[in-house]
Formats: sequence, C-alpha cells, structure tokens
Amino acid sequence: MKGAVIILKQIQLVTCLNAISAKKETMSEPLFNPRFQPGAEQFKPANSDDRWRRTRFYGFTLLELLIVLAIIATLAAIAIPSYMSSRNKAKIAMAISEIKLIEKAILEFCSENGQLPNSLNDIGMTQVSDPWDRPYQYLRINGGTTPGLEGIRRRDKNANPVNSDFDLYSMGKDGESVAQFTGKKARDDIVRANNGRFYGLAEKH
Repeated sequence: MKGAVIILKQIQLVTCLNAISAKKETMSEPLFNPRFQPGAEQFKPANSDDRWRRTRFYGFTLLELLIVLAIIATLAAIAIPSYMSSRNKAKIAMAISEIKLIEKAILEFCSENGQLPNSLNDIGMTQVSDPWDRPYQYLRINGGTTPGLEGIRRRDKNANPVNSDFDLYSMGKDGESVAQFTGKKARDDIVRANNGRFYGLAEKH
C-alpha cells in the first residue's frame, strides 16, 4: 500500500513539472515572428528546416528519467521479496510432500521385512533429491546401529529426541544442519517429527 502511495505522488510530481515546463515555453514564445518581414515576401512560408525545428519532439529530461527509475525501484522492492518468499514456501511444501512419500516407502519396507531399513538405499530412494538438489537425510533409530546415534539424532528445543523410530529430513535452503532444532543451521530444516505427527520447518516445531 505504501509503495502505491509513493508511486502516485511521483506521477503527480511528473505531471506538475510537465505543466510548469509547458507554461514556460508558451510564455517565452515571441509575439513577433522574424521569419515574416514586411514587403513582397511577407507571406513567404518558412523553409523546411525551420518547420522541422519548430515541430521536432524533445526527449525526457534528467529529472523525469530519475523519477521513472525511482518508480521502477519501488516496484522492484515490493515485488522481488514477495516473489522470493512465495518461491521458498513452494519449495518447503514440495519437501514436505516428498518426505511423506519417502516415509510411506520406509513404513512399507518395515511392514514387509519386520524392521526399518538401514538406509534409503534399501528402499531405492538414494537418488531422490530435495527442492535444493540435495539428498534427504535418514537415520534409523529403532534397531539402528549407527555409531554415536544418541549424539546425532534430532532433538527439540528441550534437547528431547523428536522421534523414536527414525529421523527423516531435508537440510533446507542453507544445506547445513545440527541435531538440535534450535541451532542456527537447523532452523530452516524441513523435518519429520513426533513419529510422523509433525512435518514442517524445524524452527516451527
């Protein structure tokens, strides 16, 4: 809304400047035209060069160009952040959808084999990339044998584990992560938590 008001004021300023400029040109127009002299050639028309000089069009002034650039900059300042925010939200929604699909494949594997897969390779999902073209992260917790498991499993703001079966997440836009959701590098992670009852940004868990 503020951007629209600024643009309207700038347009009004350009209109006023053009009106003042036109008024000055009208007032400076000579009352006596020297091209028409008394005598035999009193009504001789001006030559083509004179006519061209009087009818040629003038370009934009520097002030007008600066105002146009200011209007464009204002519109860009409004539109670009909105576009980037919408694009990031779309990627987050896509990551959540893909995490749910991977989760479904993991649970189907568990149903058929009586245990969770050790890696995404066991369910043929290693080639699936998140919206930022990085692989999804998976950690088997229930029955898992990964060294240092307790130190790398995902934890909430109170340092409590967020899953008891498995962790599954995208490292988000920055491509970095730490175990606890409150860590700076973990806030933009898109995570599965509470054993599949939460999906979304780690900072919103």
